[in-house]
Amino acid sequence: MPVKGLRIAVSGKGGVGKTTVSAILCRLLAGRGVQVLAVDADPDANLGMALGFAPAEVAAIRTIAHDKALIKARTGAEPGEAGQWFILNPRVSDIPEQYIVSHQGVRLLQMGNMSKGGSGCACAENTLLKTLLNHLVVDREEAVIIDMEAGIEHLGRGTAQAVDAFVVVVEPGQRSMATARTVARLAADLGINRVYAVANKVAPDHVAALQEALRPIPLIAAIGYAPSAVQADFQGKTPYELCPEIVAEVQTALGYIEAALEQ
Repeated sequence: MPVKGLRIAVSGKGGVGKTTVSAILCRLLAGRGVQVLAVDADPDANLGMALGFAPAEVAAIRTIAHDKALIKARTGAEPGEAGQWFILNPRVSDIPEQYIVSHQGVRLLQMGNMSKGGSGCACAENTLLKTLLNHLVVDREEAVIIDMEAGIEHLGRGTAQAVDAFVVVVEPGQRSMATARTVARLAADLGINRVYAVANKVAPDHVAALQEALRPIPLIAAIGYAPSAVQADFQGKTPYELCPEIVAEVQTALGYIEAALEQ
């Protein structure tokens, strides 16, 4: 399978490093000359900074979820108000280009916060964002890397089945591994067959035990604790620039996924 068009969704418990992994995946693909769309679908949006955008640039990014005029125009409903009729399949194909910003060969789309209500809630904002996410995964031609929040509840079945690989970033801790197992179970319910784990902040002598604890999720890369990541953050640099040991492990994970897709 050609690298162009690769779809990878990256998830994990907060603070485990999924945004770092997402950003490095984007930079590795862009470094090959592949057109890459980075989608920040995490409400705690940090992918722009991890990709090297300046803080002022990130602050100026238009966020789709907060564009009330757009939501009303496409769904027919006033954002934030309950008890309204709204369009369930809004037109979204022309939206991305209005919000995409570019840096060092990577195009970034920041979706913004998906507001959550009670079980079964189908608010206009969520409908627009879910429809847009489906379009990005199913219809776009470039490689798409999605930095997601923990879980996969904002993926529909069609969207999920169009993702080539689902990567769960874990750290050596019971809560992180429990999140990984939950994500894998939900992914299986949606027909996602390729779910992989990437360990972060793990000591070399703990890798085997972590691999055993995660079964049947394959552990495809193990990133050790990297002081250089702290230094990169302090200096306002990206892990891709200052953390070769992390880049090497993410490259290993990418190679594993590509090899699996070729089988």
